[in-house]
Amino acid sequence: MDTTTLLAPMKGAVRREVGGVQVDVVKTGNARVKRIVYPKGFRWSSNLKDIVGTPLCMHAHVGFLASGEIDIQYADGTIERFVAPQAVAIAPGHDGWVVGTEPAILIEFDFEGETVERMGVRRD
Repeated sequence: MDTTTLLAPMKGAVRREVGGVQVDVVKTGNARVKRIVYPKGFRWSSNLKDIVGTPLCMHAHVGFLASGEIDIQYADGTIERFVAPQAVAIAPGHDGWVVGTEPAILIEFDFEGETVERMGVRRD
């Protein structure tokens, strides 16, 4: 897939990189829109666990996987695969990794610390 347009600079975005992941964030009303680029070979438990300091990713992710594939594994061992183009709703308490040889590009919508409650993303 040609990701040139997906990776073009975003007007008004603040860019940061953490653990090899590129994150562009734009404030939109009460929410944020993020473009997150996970490089091939990325795995949360290998690249971000020590930086974040929790055994699993405790953020909810809601959005649209525009390119690539990702697997998500929850603490109970359940694995979900997301393949672009696909809507994504991932509850807190997971590990995740890029599948295959291309980066995964996720367009995410969040409410900072209120995403789980406001988007209703949880595993019970």
